[in-house]
Amino acid sequence: MYIINSSTTTQLILLLLLLASLLTSLTFSLSVSPIYNSHACTDTSYYQPNSNFQTTLKTLLSSLVNTTIHNTFYTSHIPLFNSPNDLKGIFLCRADVTPSICHNCVTAAANNITTLCKNQTESIIWYDQCFLRYSNDSFLNHMVPAITLESDENVPDSESTLFSDFLANFLKGLAYETVNSPSGQKFAAKEEIFLGSVKVYSLAQCTPDLSTFDCNTCLQSAISSIGNCCNGKRGARSLLPSCNIRYEFYPFYNVSAVSTQPKLTSPSSGKSTVPLIIAIFVPTVVVMALLIVGFYFLRKRAIKKYEYSNTFVQDPSSIRREDLTDIDCLQFDFSTIEAATNCFSDENKIGQGGFGVVYKGVLPNGLEIAVKRLSITSLQGAIEFRNEASLVAKLQHRNLVRMFGFCLEGREKMLVYEYIPNKSLDHFLFDSAKQRELDWSSRHKIIVGIARGILYLHEDSQLRIIHRDLKASNVLLDENMNPKISDFGMAKIFQPDQTQVNTGRIVGTYGYMSPEYAMRGQFSVKSDVFSFGVLVLEIVSGKKNTDLNQRNHTDDLLSYAWKKWSEQTPLELLDPTLRDSYSRNEVMRCIHIGLLCVQESPYDRPSMETIALMLNSYSVTLSLPRQPPSLMRGRTPDRIKQGLDSDQSTTCSIPWSVNEVSITEVYPR
Repeated sequence: MYIINSSTTTQLILLLLLLASLLTSLTFSLSVSPIYNSHACTDTSYYQPNSNFQTTLKTLLSSLVNTTIHNTFYTSHIPLFNSPNDLKGIFLCRADVTPSICHNCVTAAANNITTLCKNQTESIIWYDQCFLRYSNDSFLNHMVPAITLESDENVPDSESTLFSDFLANFLKGLAYETVNSPSGQKFAAKEEIFLGSVKVYSLAQCTPDLSTFDCNTCLQSAISSIGNCCNGKRGARSLLPSCNIRYEFYPFYNVSAVSTQPKLTSPSSGKSTVPLIIAIFVPTVVVMALLIVGFYFLRKRAIKKYEYSNTFVQDPSSIRREDLTDIDCLQFDFSTIEAATNCFSDENKIGQGGFGVVYKGVLPNGLEIAVKRLSITSLQGAIEFRNEASLVAKLQHRNLVRMFGFCLEGREKMLVYEYIPNKSLDHFLFDSAKQRELDWSSRHKIIVGIARGILYLHEDSQLRIIHRDLKASNVLLDENMNPKISDFGMAKIFQPDQTQVNTGRIVGTYGYMSPEYAMRGQFSVKSDVFSFGVLVLEIVSGKKNTDLNQRNHTDDLLSYAWKKWSEQTPLELLDPTLRDSYSRNEVMRCIHIGLLCVQESPYDRPSMETIALMLNSYSVTLSLPRQPPSLMRGRTPDRIKQGLDSDQSTTCSIPWSVNEVSITEVYPR
């Protein structure tokens, strides 16, 4: 018989704790070699091999690798020869990894990014332990949507609805802790018990240079992406250029490294952790009673959420106001917006469309905003609001107007966007006094930027989106005359295999609508291509599509462009203010592309992917265009022509209308 005294017991306990700590460290060390997740490239802008750009890029990547000795987050920029832009680089290592692990990860990222993204001027690569990115544009622009990765394993079907509700609250609390992290690292790791026995691990991180607001916006977009893609999965992650979030049913990070960090209690997550706290400190009988009550309400909420999800898929117009509470982190108080716009004064009014008035405002932190105040009496405005608020918040691209949030209070419905100082493209393009401010270089940059934005909507965003009201007044220009597409309105969700949709309700602007849409209500991505072609010809000529028709009662712009092309004098289409300085090859190519885009048959029009390639590479051979449809050939129904003003929203007894607001068609990927 062995007798163990208290001293021996203490020593054994300490030894066991030491062994457990060593095993944990060893387990983590075996898995810290850089694990590749994903990458993204621009696919629209390239540099030449052995060029100054490539030399500068090598210097930048080497500089980033060298700084990992003392930093887990670093940004750098190097001037580019003969370019107004700098080449910028950034890396961020996960806050729980050691300097040596960070160095290995960034080194691997720097070595592989130029292989995966060959000769591209903007790229990003993600690993488990770090990400690295470079760009010759501003990092304030997000070039990619959230990239989501998911586990192959699912939670049991019987627990799926409960887990969805648990996960929503869990990640919401994690985002709160990340945004408000005391260390300022914008990093948090969180563990929580699911169904009383299964521990779920999660981690979120923003780049430390983000503001609290931007970090929160980024994380909410990431959480939304996980909710859309990974329902019922035992693990998933969402990767963005400035933040990432992940959860698993196993410890995928160094738990001991983050356990010493101070924790915050999120107001939203406090409710979900109450049952666990009670389970620890109160007698078993009380705990069981509380769990029964808690599960009852959780199941009720989960069923409600499931019903809402199915309702949205079938009929987005039936979404209720309370359904927007899932994105309440983006909600502004009415009093804040009222103060920012000086009580919606006329001096702050900067525009008016079919669904309401747009005001300029300034938030208390100095941020300038544009507030779209939707008409209280407009039923269309209510539908547009519910969809635009939930959809546009997910869109992130340098050539799309960014939405900061919304306000829903009483009968007031408002959308809050970034303020674009230079107003819209038509403000310059069709004003004889301001046309000269748009030289050819600016116009070509605008054409390329619009193409990139539409390509993102069609192919690169999470959802396939058809704008359906692309026109000069819906393209805003920032302080550097970069184009930003605006106005994303009513949304519908269709099956993934649909390539064309019929609608009995035509919404768009006369002169920009494709013939198959205006005549038969058929729209597809090629409808946007047609509108883009009209816009390209307007930018080249400085004339509205309908101006020639209305003023001269002869040709519209498409017919006039075709006439000059057929007569082999296409340069006569060029805006006279550009005659002294322009690139002949660029102008000719833009006219050629514009005519290809406005072909009468949608099958003859190129895709936006092909258009972007044609604009950036002269090695692509362009096919010969055919005669485009003419506004004078009776292609547009009389019921559209009669009494409609393209700058007004019209409601008629027939299901046709022309509006200032776009229509967004959504195809789940």
